[in-house]
Amino acid sequence: MRKHKAEGNSGTVPKSIITLLGPAFIAAIAYVDPGNVAANITAGARYGFLLVWVLVVANLMAVAIQYQSAKLGLVTGKSLPELMGARLSRPARLLYWAQAELVALATDLAEIIGGAIALQLLFDLPLLWGGCITGAISVGLLSFQSKRSQTHFEFVIIGLLLIITAGFLTGLILNPPPINQVASGLIPRFEGAESVLVAASMLGATVMPHAIYLHSSLVNHRHGSLAERTTSLPRLIRGTRLDVVLALTVAGTVNIGLLLLAASALRGVDGTDDIAGAHGAIESAYGSTVGVIFALGLLASGLASTSVGSYAGSEIMHGLIRRRIPLLYRRLITLLPALVVLAWGINPTQALVISQMLLSFGIPFALIPLVRLTSDKTLMGAYRDSLFLRIFSWSAVFLIICLNFILVVLTLTS
Repeated sequence: MRKHKAEGNSGTVPKSIITLLGPAFIAAIAYVDPGNVAANITAGARYGFLLVWVLVVANLMAVAIQYQSAKLGLVTGKSLPELMGARLSRPARLLYWAQAELVALATDLAEIIGGAIALQLLFDLPLLWGGCITGAISVGLLSFQSKRSQTHFEFVIIGLLLIITAGFLTGLILNPPPINQVASGLIPRFEGAESVLVAASMLGATVMPHAIYLHSSLVNHRHGSLAERTTSLPRLIRGTRLDVVLALTVAGTVNIGLLLLAASALRGVDGTDDIAGAHGAIESAYGSTVGVIFALGLLASGLASTSVGSYAGSEIMHGLIRRRIPLLYRRLITLLPALVVLAWGINPTQALVISQMLLSFGIPFALIPLVRLTSDKTLMGAYRDSLFLRIFSWSAVFLIICLNFILVVLTLTS
């Protein structure tokens, strides 16, 4: 009681809580991948501040969703894919795994292409070579990940996240947007079918299905078995809540900053609704140093997010179909579609935006089971979601499904 009271009255977070930070920062990398860069720059360059509200809403959703995923893992000792795999028939598990793998491939497509674009901007490398190099480096980053040394992987990812943050926000600091125009973007609205497509891409880039699946695994790998943490569960959940809020605040700031930068500096400038064009305009406006910093942020984004994506795919396969393949083989398999796109000569930024739109269709398949499981009193006991969180989560599911339905209708009728 005395310790609890001291912690509750203290103005600082106890050191024991701070040491629990890390898993959410790995998951947060999924929220600042190159698909985010493409979707947010496209939104800002084409529509100015119109779609700021999409990112604000999406980031609020992300905080709640990642907390639910982490809490599910801590309370049950199992990941979301494992819990789903135990409840589904074999045919249903295979189908669910197939759609999750397609989502993972769409994710990897964005991340490899983003790294390739960054290497082209920095060193004028052909996109295909850049994709190969990005894939090869991601294999090295994955060597830091193991159940015995997840903290090493966390340190690497947090370091890359710092580079991403500096790379994408430097231009915004140099050219802050008008507050009144930013405020106007908080009013929910669209401007035609194309803006809905971009909004769906932004949502798919912000609320990432593979991060939903992965976070429940990350906390289990980091905090030991369920039996080992029974007495410390309340403290772990408090630490996880702080972990999620801090990590997603950083990711949300980066995403909103990218859109604001594009809206304030790139709107109306020809060719700036893709990454290469935006980089050129930023370099012209702020100098080559800022341009290099932006490209380094994009490279860090591609390298970090493709490593996390491969990790997530491995956990999804293990949970749903109880199989594992070495991360190296998985890396090679998931690398191929991105290399085909690069070799084919498809516009890389457009491919990024479309991949993020596809991701938005995979969100309900991860989110609906998560909300159902964390609302189950039999499974979660005293840690069942509150009424407010259940209402908020189901509202998020409804919003995502409606946005995708509108997207399909408008695309088919336009």
